Amino acid sequence: MKKVIIYDAVRTARGRGKIYGKLHTSRPIHLSQTVLKAIQERNCLDTSYINDVILGCVSQVSEQGGCIAKSAALYAGYDEGVSGFTLNRFCGSGLEAINQASSSIMSGYYDLIVAGGVESMSRVPIGSDGGAWMIDPAVASQTNFIPQGISADLIATLDHFSRTDVDSFAVESQKKAAIAWSENRFNSIIPVKDTNGVILLDKDEHMRPETSLESLNELRPSFYDMGTKYGFDEVAKLKYPQVENINHVHHAGNASGIVDGASVALLGSEEIGKNLGLKPRAIIKSFSMVSMDPTIMLTGPAPACEKALKVCGMNLADIDLIEINEAFASVVLHFIKEMNADENKINVNGGAIAFGHPLGATGAMLLGTVLDELERQDKETGMITLCIGGGMGISTIIERI
Repeated sequence: MKKVIIYDAVRTARGRGKIYGKLHTSRPIHLSQTVLKAIQERNCLDTSYINDVILGCVSQVSEQGGCIAKSAALYAGYDEGVSGFTLNRFCGSGLEAINQASSSIMSGYYDLIVAGGVESMSRVPIGSDGGAWMIDPAVASQTNFIPQGISADLIATLDHFSRTDVDSFAVESQKKAAIAWSENRFNSIIPVKDTNGVILLDKDEHMRPETSLESLNELRPSFYDMGTKYGFDEVAKLKYPQVENINHVHHAGNASGIVDGASVALLGSEEIGKNLGLKPRAIIKSFSMVSMDPTIMLTGPAPACEKALKVCGMNLADIDLIEINEAFASVVLHFIKEMNADENKINVNGGAIAFGHPLGATGAMLLGTVLDELERQDKETGMITLCIGGGMGISTIIERI
């Protein structure tokens, strides 16, 4: 198989996914165009050499429908010979785009691909695309569906994570994010501008560095009523009869924020990089996908990472930095417990609790984040992982060149 080289990675800052967020006026195709043009300009690319543009996007309706990857490539001025492909693997979509691009390059069929994701959650609200698993009672009943927030609370209950545990994790995420921004650690971020060239956003907007245990303690659990009044707690207990009651500990302050954003990476073979004078930054070592129990749903990152490590003959101790999507605080705490992982290697610049989680874009954003940080610390190996709806988990391991 051919080596897959990461030549560059860019992302927008993340804007609050509300009508008052600074990216609300930016259509998702504009966010996509922004990162596609940036990756082209930063690398002086002749886009006729790009074989494909692959974008992850979860809610593929309205402004995000119609194969936004192809539309965005055209809108960004890419050569008309560049094809486009939009995919949905829930929260893992952005990293899945990276992994599918890597497969095509490894096989030798493609030489150069731009892959990433986009999600405008202020303009296309989460759940806009529906789906039988969540809205069809017969399907939900047969598959023991519960909302993700209750899955996160179920993990906390089974692992004995208290409200203080998950809130303390959230406070640390905010603190680390504030330090990272104060030290300008994110080289992959590009500003989003309006049609007149005025900067709309150049810094992650969702952060709340003033967050404290005291302020979080004032927030009510978000999923208590949903679990107790609509029967979802009982569904969880049917699958996990050892649980007497679900301990509802998650709320808006210790879960990922709803935000807008886009990201892409430039991936290619060694040969195309030499031909085009591209500077290699890292290689894709391995990647993996797993699926677990769909009720607890959010425990996929640990087995996905174990699988990716096995593929390339590595151990967790060989990994210098880990980026795990902070969908909910208990997801990361469970990963640390299951993997006996070093907390000092995980999300060293904060995570989605502070920055937010633009569903289809997050995986590719985390790739750029860990690559920037490996270079800053002069370290070698990084691992990216996300939990995914339906019980899935995804992971990618990279190594600096």
